Amino acid sequence: MKKEIWFGLSILVALVITLFAFMPAPADMTNGHVGLLMLALVVIAIMLGFPTAFTLMGMGVMFAFYAFYTRDPGQAWQQTLDLMVQRAYSVMANDVLISIPLFIFMGYLVERANLIERLFKSLHIAMARVPGSLAVATILTCAVFATATGIVGAVVTLMGLLALPAMLKAGYSTQLSAGAITAGGCLGILIPPSVLLIVYGATAGVSVVKLYAGALLPGIMLAVLYVGYVMILAKLKPSVAPPLSEEDRRVALPEHATLILAGGPTGALPGLFGALKGSRGAGVPKRTVVTQLFVALLPALALALFLGLGYRAFTAPAEAPTEMVEMGAAQNVQPETAYSGGLQEPPLEGGLEEPPVEGGLEEPPAEEGLAEPTSAEAPAAAMPPAATMPMPATEANSTAAQPQSQDAPRTYWIAMAVCLALAAIFYAYFSFARLEIFKMLLGSLFPLAFMILAVLGSIVFGLATPTEAAAMGAFGGILLAIAYRRFNFPMLKESAHLATKTSAMVCWLFVGSSIFSAAFALLGGQEIINEWVLSMDLTPVQFMLLAQVIIFLLGWPLEWTEIIVIFMPIFVPLLGHFNIDPLFFGLLVAMNLQTAFLSPPVAMSAFYLKGVAPPHVTLNQIFMGMLPFMAIQVVGIIMLYTFPAIGLWLPELLYK
Repeated sequence: MKKEIWFGLSILVALVITLFAFMPAPADMTNGHVGLLMLALVVIAIMLGFPTAFTLMGMGVMFAFYAFYTRDPGQAWQQTLDLMVQRAYSVMANDVLISIPLFIFMGYLVERANLIERLFKSLHIAMARVPGSLAVATILTCAVFATATGIVGAVVTLMGLLALPAMLKAGYSTQLSAGAITAGGCLGILIPPSVLLIVYGATAGVSVVKLYAGALLPGIMLAVLYVGYVMILAKLKPSVAPPLSEEDRRVALPEHATLILAGGPTGALPGLFGALKGSRGAGVPKRTVVTQLFVALLPALALALFLGLGYRAFTAPAEAPTEMVEMGAAQNVQPETAYSGGLQEPPLEGGLEEPPVEGGLEEPPAEEGLAEPTSAEAPAAAMPPAATMPMPATEANSTAAQPQSQDAPRTYWIAMAVCLALAAIFYAYFSFARLEIFKMLLGSLFPLAFMILAVLGSIVFGLATPTEAAAMGAFGGILLAIAYRRFNFPMLKESAHLATKTSAMVCWLFVGSSIFSAAFALLGGQEIINEWVLSMDLTPVQFMLLAQVIIFLLGWPLEWTEIIVIFMPIFVPLLGHFNIDPLFFGLLVAMNLQTAFLSPPVAMSAFYLKGVAPPHVTLNQIFMGMLPFMAIQVVGIIMLYTFPAIGLWLPELLYK
């Protein structure tokens, strides 16, 4: 029997022994202890291989019937059936869950469009001179593609087919290759748009928009830590990740670049300008030169657009005038008579009573018909409506009423100077080879990155709800598949079929979790856990450490979906007592739950990779390769807890 099976059975036996050792005698058992027994039985049943959703649903129904039967045997069946219907309907009425099938559909469309092959090849060539370039390109490809799909299994499988043979052929260590693929593929759990964050938000009652904004920087931080580890390891141990040969670094130049370079070595911009003037590149069509010049100038145009938008944002008026302010200024309302009471009642005199007969609404004298008022003390009520006479405000007052533009701060000018200096250095070393690499990135990375930024930007900046952004992302996936000539009806049908299967699994999981949580609360299991935790008199730091250690250990036998839907309803009610923000707790949990895909014996990413790896790559080698990246995840969790601003700065900035 395999070691992994023995390991799993040993955990199962230990759990059963612990259960019977700590449970009280049958005569002393209360309904709360029965709830804890239900929780343990659910974990054991899932470890034995029973479907999670239907295990939760079945256990929940049986123990809910027991809870109702102990109170009122005559109404037990009716109350149990009512509970099932109400819980299922509450899941169906949850608007947040609508975004799950759309995001999954977007992921399958991007996967079936076969963009990952172009993306990996272009990043591989762009990172050719970086230590551990293949592993770095693998992690970056996994991060980008996991962000676009959010499907860990698909990313690990595809990268196992593309990157693993390339790294092994280049002499990379099997452990490092496997660790880079599995750890990079798991980034989709944390980096939005993540299905895990949607599930946690729906379970814990936290805004998914804030979760997306908060998880963005921790996800990028984790990817940077992975890349830094690979680069340091490749620098210290070149045998683990040998540098690429000159032949592998060489970029094939097109014919027009060869003709331009025949007149003498030069950079891309001078050569293209020379060919445009006719002094170089004889035989190169002008249209080709103009096209290549436009592509070469795209970074400069993007920088100019960025600086222009930044200047406009910094110099915008501090307080835009409103229509009511302009009307008040035009009518020259005096301070002592102006309305300044918020929503308070107007004074009795002069408020809503009838105006006096004299000087009120009577016709003005003939000799002063439409003359301008001679003093600022003229009563406002004696003035005709603004629509029937010219505005009395002078040109000077009108100019003063308009807000003045602000001066750009010194920080902006410093940042502008730095950007211009970097752009000058970039174009100084911008050769035709780098132009070809940029064109490869332009055709693989940038369209995918633009779609991701459009989806995430519309959510984070409040332009669209997660459901609307998911629909936009699914439409963007269709457009990408059409642009890369991968779109056809069988591909669309397969993507829709897979998205339907995955969405049905998630929805049934929510229904089962909802019924299970209701039964657990009815039995009083939550109260026993709350009393036990509070009796320990823990500090917030100790409670946070206890919760994260429990989640880390649960990641060994269980997947993240089971941990979220079963155990988060137990932890979340305790957060208020320890003054812990559920948003911050969710970010820590999301980073911690990546261990569910990297920790044995359930480490699903290891099994995904083993299914497509060469026969000589063993499961133990994959596990050994994942251990350093698990340690990096622990470091990331510590950094996030030590510096909460990593996760909370962006939500606080956007949603004050």
